[in-house]
Amino acid sequence: MNPMPSAVGFLRSDVSGLSHVRDELRIRDAAKRTGYDLRKIVVFNDRTEDRQHRLRVVVDRLRVDAVIVPSIKHFDDHAIPVELLTMAAVITVSPGSTTPRTRSTTA
Repeated sequence: MNPMPSAVGFLRSDVSGLSHVRDELRIRDAAKRTGYDLRKIVVFNDRTEDRQHRLRVVVDRLRVDAVIVPSIKHFDDHAIPVELLTMAAVITVSPGSTTPRTRSTTA
């Protein structure tokens, strides 16, 4: 029996604002709907230093298959970091899409 693939949720509280709790629920629902074991939800804000690096550290340490976000607005520059995609797929709750993991070009 194959273990269930795992994921972390990610959101920025400064982007979610008053919808913070709702966004966490949407991440949990998306994990359940897509068949991922949600290991944790990582919450950063505009004062968190080096957010992208810190998220990659969490993904690496937990060895998850995917990152689930409310929308790409939660990433810096409103774009999925290329470095993150070499580590995990990214599932966006809105608009409801999955960007698959890419293979690293470095060996």
